[in-house]
Amino acid sequence: MTTKALYVHLKAKPGKERDLEEFLKAAAPIVQGEPDTVAWFAIKMGDADFAIFDAFPNDAGRDAHLQGDVAAALMQKADELLAEAPAIHRIDVLADKLPG
Repeated sequence: MTTKALYVHLKAKPGKERDLEEFLKAAAPIVQGEPDTVAWFAIKMGDADFAIFDAFPNDAGRDAHLQGDVAAALMQKADELLAEAPAIHRIDVLADKLPG
């Protein structure tokens, strides 16, 4: 059962919207290598508004993701790509429907 999740809101700097979109698309193969990331979505909600939603079986999986390669790369590029710091929300999952 999935019990934990993250919702991370990202606001692109003006003129960096396409770069942020490409960064998020490029992150997908990296996340594939995280065994405890059971669901991962990069979302575009508007011209400059993006988000990441991902789900985990437990706190350890969520913590591992937050300390992983995608999070490190995002923080490294934050000043270049983001208009403001990522808004990271730690979420408890009440129910899910995932394959497997």
